[in-house]
Amino acid sequence: MQFDLLHVGTLVALAHILGAVAACHAILNTRTSQGAIAWAVSLVAMPYLTLVPYLFLGRSKFAGYADARRVENELLRTHAHPPQWDKLASSVELPAHALGGRLVHSLTRLGGMPFLPGNAVRTLVNGTATFEAIFDAIEHARHYIIVQFFIVREDALGEMFKEALIAKARQGVRVYFLYDSIGSFDLPHRYVASLRAGGVDTHPFATNRLFVNRLQLNFRNHRKIVSVDGERAFVGGHNVGVEYLGAKPPLSPWRDTHIEVRGPAVASIQFVFTEDWYWATQQLPQLDVPPMPVDSTNASLPASSTPAANHDMHCLVVPSGPADKQETCSLFFVEAINAARERIWITTPYLIPDEAVFSALRLAALRGVDVRIMIPSRRDHVVVFEASKLYAYDSLRAGIRIFRYQPGFLHQKVVLIDTVAAAVGSANLDNRSFRLNFEIMVVTVDQSFAKEVEAMLLDDFAQSREIDRNEYRQASAVRRVLMHVARLFSPIL
Repeated sequence: MQFDLLHVGTLVALAHILGAVAACHAILNTRTSQGAIAWAVSLVAMPYLTLVPYLFLGRSKFAGYADARRVENELLRTHAHPPQWDKLASSVELPAHALGGRLVHSLTRLGGMPFLPGNAVRTLVNGTATFEAIFDAIEHARHYIIVQFFIVREDALGEMFKEALIAKARQGVRVYFLYDSIGSFDLPHRYVASLRAGGVDTHPFATNRLFVNRLQLNFRNHRKIVSVDGERAFVGGHNVGVEYLGAKPPLSPWRDTHIEVRGPAVASIQFVFTEDWYWATQQLPQLDVPPMPVDSTNASLPASSTPAANHDMHCLVVPSGPADKQETCSLFFVEAINAARERIWITTPYLIPDEAVFSALRLAALRGVDVRIMIPSRRDHVVVFEASKLYAYDSLRAGIRIFRYQPGFLHQKVVLIDTVAAAVGSANLDNRSFRLNFEIMVVTVDQSFAKEVEAMLLDDFAQSREIDRNEYRQASAVRRVLMHVARLFSPIL
């Protein structure tokens, strides 16, 4: 009996020693003070419960990726951004509207990407429009196709996607397929094997290439990118799965938004993919850069499915991730909110802002800006949904209007700033997008496109219910406790 107690005592003491060491590591490496305190306290007080989760979820900096990117930066930038693009970017005048000029000046420095004219952008509302456009682009591919998704399912849509890519590979088109190893954890090996056997260069994006990241689940590549021949690129919220077509109750109909981009900004989107592909494979994809248009108002575009849109839109691609020197995604939202003078409308499936973004939202409301946030009325993650309820209540108290989309699950990530700028991409309004995921947003400074996004969002607002403080006040005591407990997990949600 004494022997057993001695061993138990030794194990408990060892757990507390390891917990104290891990707590010191958390204090030194966790990006936010809230996250550092949460990990440190739990590791010291309950190491036998929190040590294992910390191994998988504790790190908030992607060790190795930044160094690998820095070493090959010149090669990558030469490959994806030849000198003529830099000349084009340097010759661009900032938008005449004061908001557009301020926003572009700060975001180009934040994201390290040029602000480029001569683009055509159109919204693709929901899965049917999005995948019809993507399949059309794939069908007309002549040289290469790049594909990157967070989630890929082996379902009806996934099979169609696989067959379309294999068919083009057999025609001699170079096809590069990148998927996230965590987001697509249940993707069968046979699916990947079929793509590779069909000539599609297929790889997972995994953060455990280096030993220091061996156990990490945090760093997920949440980007969704498709580009064809350097002429058409697609970015937004959709992944490859039938639920994104609205075929998975009880979340259906699924509400999401993608955009199609044509013109010089496609090169910037390809550059983001190139960085991720190089990390995954240590090789550079053979991509071409579309020629610089002689006349940006009449840029050369493929005839197939050309959107009837303004071909002189100004676009800026803003990539972000845990390897950035600064918290690019969080600062992107802060700057977009601070730039607004009339309105800032945001749609997001998850409302878990950090303190900087939440402060910017509250200050915008105080200075008279029309601040609206649209979130789902249905849940796909219980803890996130409960935490979002509490943030929604706090937002209402600050004068921010909160809407719940009623028909189905809302998954789109859209920001509308005044009547001038709009951003569409993969970033959610939560800490995971701010600090843990690799994301991409495309900012368009163009009044006609902003008007198109406004019309889309007004239709969504018409199908939404504006909530008031009663949602929280009328909740049971148990539900309120659950909301507060869920919010404790905000740093890792």
